[in-house]
Amino acid sequence: MTTILDPTDERVPIARSITPRPEAITGNVALLDISKPRGNVLLDRLEQRLAERLPGVTVNRYAKPTFTKPAPETLRQDIKADNDFVIEALAD
Repeated sequence: MTTILDPTDERVPIARSITPRPEAITGNVALLDISKPRGNVLLDRLEQRLAERLPGVTVNRYAKPTFTKPAPETLRQDIKADNDFVIEALAD
């Protein structure tokens, strides 16, 4: 069991299990821009590299309204419903 500190509230650490990594990336991949400056630049390049290396993968792009707050519940549910993997971009 690994302890992960949530930067939105570290007063009480939450114990979580790390999800086992799959052998291959297939299906739908969500690229989530948290709306920090230049995050879209990182995700543009990552999307290009995914298309080159994993032609069978479908990339779906999402963006948080602001980096200062957690993603809205509806956005999280949309990402969860439509994707197999999530990559979140942090940049400045």
